[in-house]
Amino acid sequence: MLTRRRLLSGGVAGLVSGSLARPARAQAVLGDDGLYHQPWFLESFLDLADDLRAAGAHGRRLAILWELRGCPFCKRLHQVNFADAAVSRYIRKNFDILQLNIIGAREVTDFDGERLTEKRFAAKYGVYSTPTVQFFGETAETLAGKPPAEREVLRMKGYVPPEEFRRTFAFVAERAYAGSDLEAYLARPATGSSE
Repeated sequence: MLTRRRLLSGGVAGLVSGSLARPARAQAVLGDDGLYHQPWFLESFLDLADDLRAAGAHGRRLAILWELRGCPFCKRLHQVNFADAAVSRYIRKNFDILQLNIIGAREVTDFDGERLTEKRFAAKYGVYSTPTVQFFGETAETLAGKPPAEREVLRMKGYVPPEEFRRTFAFVAERAYAGSDLEAYLARPATGSSE
């Protein structure tokens, strides 16, 4: 005989086993600052040299993602690209992502030791649109002596569809920029092993 207790315990067991069978996927959260945040983005004291060293120590690269409150393409980046498991898994494995607000007031310490607001930092590097992703060289020591324009190995401006977005990150992770340009790299068929 099916009792209420059995029905409830069976329902709870079904819910528990169903939730264990499918791992929960973290969702972007809209913060008080009006930006969508991924729970796996880098928590930082905003000292870029330290962030770059820490990323390298963990076998990852540092990338800065610039966003703006109300930016529809930034929202799409979170709701489409980062919601794609293959995209977010690849990026999480290979990169530390530091999210900055293009008009923000938090203080950032640049690779050369200069301290400036997010807004002034964006201007220093000529970042004027969102979303923009800056990919930097591998060591802080080599970056400090270069002008800002020469510190990046690549810049991705605007919204890019998920697979091209992931492959652009792969272009940097594989250091393909040393012998190829991005367009030629993206024109090649994607390989399953390294990408």
